Amino acid sequence: MLSLALVVVVALALALVYAVVVPSLRNRLIDAKLNQLQRALPAIADEVSQTQVYELDARTQEWASQADARVVVYANNAPASPTPKVALGPFADSDLFTSTDVTHDPIAERAATTFGEASGTVRRGNSEFAEVAKPVGSVAISGGAVVLLSASLHDALANVRTVQQRLVEAGVLALLFALAVGYGAAYVFARRIRRLEVAAERIAAGRFDEPVVDRSRDELGQLARAFDRMRQRLSQLERARREFIGNASHELRTPLFSLHGFIELLTDEDLDEPTRREFLETMREQVDRLQRLAEDLLDLTRLDAGRMHIERRPVDLAELAQDLCDEFRAVAVATDHPLELDVDEARGLGDEQRVLRIGRALVENALKHTPPGTRVLVRARGASLIVEDDGPGIPPEHAGHVFDRFYRVDGAHASGGGLGLAIARELAEAMGGTLELRSRGGRTTLTLGLPTATPEAFSREIAAVP
Repeated sequence: MLSLALVVVVALALALVYAVVVPSLRNRLIDAKLNQLQRALPAIADEVSQTQVYELDARTQEWASQADARVVVYANNAPASPTPKVALGPFADSDLFTSTDVTHDPIAERAATTFGEASGTVRRGNSEFAEVAKPVGSVAISGGAVVLLSASLHDALANVRTVQQRLVEAGVLALLFALAVGYGAAYVFARRIRRLEVAAERIAAGRFDEPVVDRSRDELGQLARAFDRMRQRLSQLERARREFIGNASHELRTPLFSLHGFIELLTDEDLDEPTRREFLETMREQVDRLQRLAEDLLDLTRLDAGRMHIERRPVDLAELAQDLCDEFRAVAVATDHPLELDVDEARGLGDEQRVLRIGRALVENALKHTPPGTRVLVRARGASLIVEDDGPGIPPEHAGHVFDRFYRVDGAHASGGGLGLAIARELAEAMGGTLELRSRGGRTTLTLGLPTATPEAFSREIAAVP
């Protein structure tokens, strides 16, 4: 199709050139010949009017040589009558004995009829001529005379025919070249498109190991690079999905195995009451662990479907920060993490339960992913909730992915299924806020920014509480 389209375009261009150039060249050559004759006509007409009869035959040949044209002098042989008539007869001709072919010349008759100069082209036999004519008074011809200058257009039109032939030859060569170039380009493009098709099928089949390579800078090259970026992203997602399945399986298997073991132990009738209570408490913790994982997966599903209900009300971030510290105080002590609070007047617009959940994810992330003895600071400023820690920080190559779903930093500094921070950011954005990470100089800062709540809105919210 590409080669045929190129051939059609070239053919149309050549046809347009042919339609414009050839008629224009023909008209220009004819006009040039007529202008040449018109420049010579006045002088010859003046000399005809003053030449005697016996001199006309010799002088017409002289005039023909000067004008490079055939010169014919007509006499008006029409009888006198009230109605003017034209009856021209060749009286003198530079081409001796050949005047019969110009006896009824239309250009000469038009000049005699209109009593003015006439010009144009005529065809005699297979030849075409450019002619100009003019009526004159004559001392030799009593009824007046008409002078005709006639020049063959054979040479000029031969040039036009040569141009036509060259255009046709060039057109044929151009069409053949266009066909060859179009076929070659179509073949190259078809191969490149086929490679992209094979790459797309390979990616669709889940094989992400082979890159999509096309180093050209045209649209297909850009498309190939977009395909390769998609391949890399899908490869990351696939790897993250597999890691998540492994983590989720481990997270599910551990509490289920623990619950199964404790259930078997509880069936032992010899257990004393304190041990039974301890087992039940541990079982409750494992059930809570399963419930949190199920809630994370359910929240992801709701966020993707856009079905999570989000309220936008004034939230006292200082009070919420205090609640977070109270909630995680025991965990911080157990893991040997100094947990500090630094609050000021801070209010933002959001869903209080969602903000609390984000705060839990941030504090839990700081306590879980830093070594014992690391200070964790919870701050509330303006419309922001900030959690800082003085741990080892996050490696730069991982910092840009900590909010990705299922992403988990490898090594000793991270564990879990990789859902907490991903859900936290999506919840923040659903409330019109932001969740940002800064890790620099051994300090990691996670900042939840909410839309600012005006004091008037906050006052109305407090007044509405019963």
